Amino acid sequence: QVRLVESGGGLVQPGGSLRLSCTAIASRYMAWFRQAPGKEREFVAAIRWSGGYTYYADAVKGRFTVSRDNAKTTLYLQMNNLTPEDTAVYYCAAGLRTLLSESSTPRGYDYWGQGTQVTVSS
Repeated sequence: QVRLVESGGGLVQPGGSLRLSCTAIASRYMAWFRQAPGKEREFVAAIRWSGGYTYYADAVKGRFTVSRDNAKTTLYLQMNNLTPEDTAVYYCAAGLRTLLSESSTPRGYDYWGQGTQVTVSS
């Protein structure tokens, strides 16, 4: 059973930055989702493993950057200019056969991490 592991969450003030990391596996897409209390899990960003094409939710475009290291062993999410609305548990996910049309939906992914809490508060 593949288990992804996230790290890097924590408490940050509004306007601050955090970088999340996740162990990577060979896949078609890897992505970040988040889930706030009482809300459904929502798409944040995705990267096509071959070619490095990236995709973002409108709510984070221009503030968040998804990337991977050259060895393709780690997935990152650099989060800048954080707001309280970004408070959530953040999950990384890997999809072995994900289609582009599925890359922003949870059902497009086969493996998930346990999540890391991000809290934005003054």
